[in-house]
Amino acid sequence: MSPVFPMLTVLSMFYYMCLRRRARTATRGEMNSRRAIESNTRALPINVEIVQYAKEVLDFSSHYGSENSMSYTMWNLAGIPNVYPSSGDFTQTAVFRTYGTWWDRCPSARLPFKRTPSTFCSQDYVELAFEEPVYPTAVHILETYHPGAVVRILACSANPYSQNPPAEVRWEILWSEAPTKVNGPQARQFTPCIKQINFPTNLIRLEVNSSLLDYYTELDAVVLHGVKERPVLSLKASMIDMNDIDEDEDEEKYGCGMDTLNKQFSIVTLREWPTNGYFDKLPYELIQLILSHLTVPDLCRLAQTCKLLYQHCCDPLQYIHLSLQPYWARINDTSLEYLQSRCTLIQWLNLSWTGNRGAISVSGFSRFLKVCGSELVRLELSCGHFLNETCLEVITEMCPNLQELNLSSCDKIPPQAFNHIAKVGSLKRLILYRTKVEQTALLSILNFCSELQHLSLGSCVMIEDYDLIASMMGAKCKKLRSLDLWRCKNITESGIAELASGCQLLEELDLGWCPTLQSSTGCFTNLARKLPNLQKLFLTANRSVCDTDIEELAANCTHLRQLDILGTRMVSPASLRKLLESCKDLSLLDVSFCSQIDNRVVLELNANFPNVFIKKSFTQ
Repeated sequence: MSPVFPMLTVLSMFYYMCLRRRARTATRGEMNSRRAIESNTRALPINVEIVQYAKEVLDFSSHYGSENSMSYTMWNLAGIPNVYPSSGDFTQTAVFRTYGTWWDRCPSARLPFKRTPSTFCSQDYVELAFEEPVYPTAVHILETYHPGAVVRILACSANPYSQNPPAEVRWEILWSEAPTKVNGPQARQFTPCIKQINFPTNLIRLEVNSSLLDYYTELDAVVLHGVKERPVLSLKASMIDMNDIDEDEDEEKYGCGMDTLNKQFSIVTLREWPTNGYFDKLPYELIQLILSHLTVPDLCRLAQTCKLLYQHCCDPLQYIHLSLQPYWARINDTSLEYLQSRCTLIQWLNLSWTGNRGAISVSGFSRFLKVCGSELVRLELSCGHFLNETCLEVITEMCPNLQELNLSSCDKIPPQAFNHIAKVGSLKRLILYRTKVEQTALLSILNFCSELQHLSLGSCVMIEDYDLIASMMGAKCKKLRSLDLWRCKNITESGIAELASGCQLLEELDLGWCPTLQSSTGCFTNLARKLPNLQKLFLTANRSVCDTDIEELAANCTHLRQLDILGTRMVSPASLRKLLESCKDLSLLDVSFCSQIDNRVVLELNANFPNVFIKKSFTQ
C-alpha cells in the first residue's frame, strides 16, 4: 500500500475527532446568542430564547449586610434590577464582605495554602436559582459600583426545585478569567462569552475576586438567557479551531466532574520499567522537593507514570498542607477515601466550599478524620453545609492538636453543636462568622479555650448579651490579638471597657455597624488609651465618632494601619490631619459618607499623605 493512504487515514481520523468534539461542545464564541444559533442553523427549527432574572439566592459565602435586613445583602440579587443603570453606593445591591488586599495585611490574616493552582483565584461566591432550566446562551451581570470582581461563572446540572435529587451533580465552567482592574467605578452590564454545555441548568454560580478593587463591588441583578432545546450547529459552523485540539486536556484540568479527579486519586496498574532514567540518581529528598511544586491533580497524574514516582507522589510528606477548595465541585466521599492513605501526616486541611448537595456525607467526613485527624493543626471548613453536630464532635475527638478552626458561613450547624468546640483547649484561631452559635456555647468556648488569639463573631445574630461575652473575653482570653464583632447588635460601653482592660494585646478590632456604641460614653477614647498596639480599627457606620476619638487615636495608637469611620458626621479635617501626621504607618482611611469630609478635603489629604489610601464613596 502506498504510504499516502495511512497518512490520509490519520488525517481523516483527526478531522473526525475535531468534528465530534465540536458537535459535543460547539465553538466557544458562536453559541452565545439566539442570533448566532439562527444564522448558523437556518435549516433547523428556531429555538426560542428565554430571558429570566434570578428567582432566588440559594447560597453565598459572605455579604456586607445584616442577616436580618435586605441592605447590602446577597438576597438583593433575586428579581429585577433595583438600581441599574445608575452608578454609586446603594443599599439595594448585593455586596460581599471584603475588597482590595487590606484583609490580607492585618494581624488576623491567614497564611495561604501552597499548591493552589494559578487558575483558581475565587474569594467569594453566590449561587442563584432561576425558574426554568435552559441551555445557557448568555449571562448578563448588572454591576452598579466598582465592577470587575467576577472571575468565574458556573452552571449546575441539579435542579434546585426538583423533588427528586439527581444521582450525580455536575458543575461546568461557563466562563473563567483572572482578576482584572476596571477603570472607573461606573455601572456596566457584564456579558462574557460563555461556553456551551450539554445539559440544561437553572442554577448559576458566580465566583468573585475583589483583590484589585478600590472599594466594595456592588451587583444588582443577573440575567440568564437560554433555550429549552439543546442547540446544534450545522456543519457550516463546525470550522476547526486549532485552539480546540487541547480541549480534552482543558476539560481534565479545569472541568468540574467528579469522575476525573477520583480516577486520578485511585490506584492504577503501573508498568515495570528497567530503569527510571535520571530519577534513580537523584536523592529522595530532592525529588520530594521538586514534586512539592505540583498541584494535587498533577501529583495524581504523575503517580500513574511509574512505580518510583508513584511512591514519591503517595508519600504522606507531600500532603502535610492540602487545600481541596479549588476542586470543591469534584470532591466527594470517594475522593476523601482515596486520599486517606496519603494524608496520615496532614497538618493543614482546607475543605472550604466542598461537600454540598450530598457530595460529602457525615460518615465519609468522619471516616477521613478518624484516619487523618491526629496531626491536624489547621482545619478550614467555610461554607461546609454538610456539617452537623456529629461532625463537630468528631473534630474535637479526632483532632487533639487543632489550633485553627474556620466555620465561616456554616449556617446549617445547629446551635447546640458548638458546645463541642470547648473541648479543644489548644485553639488559637476560631472563625464563627455567620453561624448560629449561641451565648451558652460561646461562653463555654471562651472559658476553656484561653489560648485564643484570633476570634471572629461577625454577624452571629443568636448571641443575646455581647457585654457578657466581652467580659468573659477580658477575663479569660488575655492573648487575644484580633476580634471581629461586625454587626453585633447589643454591645455597650460596659462590654468595651471590660474587653479593653483584659485584652490589652489586641491589634485588630472590628466594631463596624454596632449601633449601641456611643462616643458620648467615652468608649472609643477608652479603647484608644487601653489598646496602644491597635493596627486595625473599624468603627463603620457609627455616626457618633467625633474629633476627640480621632485625636485620642492619634495620641495613643501610633501603630494604626487601617481605620474605617464611614458615616460619621462629627469628624473634621483638622483631626484627620493630626491622625495622619501621628500614625506614620496608616495605609487605609475610609471616610465615605463623612459629612464634613468633602472631595476637596480628600484631594488635599491625598496630596499631603500620598502613602495613605483615603476612600470617599459616593451615591448618584
